[in-house]
Order: sequence, then C-alpha cells, then structure tokens
Amino acid sequence: MVLLKNILGSFFIIAGLIAIAGSAGDCDGDCIEYANTMEQMVFVICIGMTLVGTGAYILYKNYND
Repeated sequence: MVLLKNILGSFFIIAGLIAIAGSAGDCDGDCIEYANTMEQMVFVICIGMTLVGTGAYILYKNYND
C-alpha cells in the first residue's frame, strides 16, 4: 500500500507540472489563434496546482505515518 501511495502521489505531481508547463497551449507563436484564452490558461494552472498539492500531501502523509 505504501508503494501505491508513492506512485500515486508522484504521478499527481508530475501530471500537475506538465499541466502547468503546457497551460498556454500555443505553438511557438505560429498559430496564436489556437492558443488558450487567459481564462482557460488560469483554469489549467489551477488544476495543475491542485494536482501538485494533492500529490505532495499524499507523499507527506505517507512518509509521516
């Protein structure tokens, strides 16, 4: 069970960081009309931060039990 919690927490952190890094959704300025709006970008960042926080909490609780 400890291994499963470690894998789940690490997956949440990695997925959250990837979501935050890709939050703008553009392609180097060549197709700016397909980029995310500011509201969409903030929404994806909030989801990413939530995933990172949840993953960190899982790992924190797992190591302190």
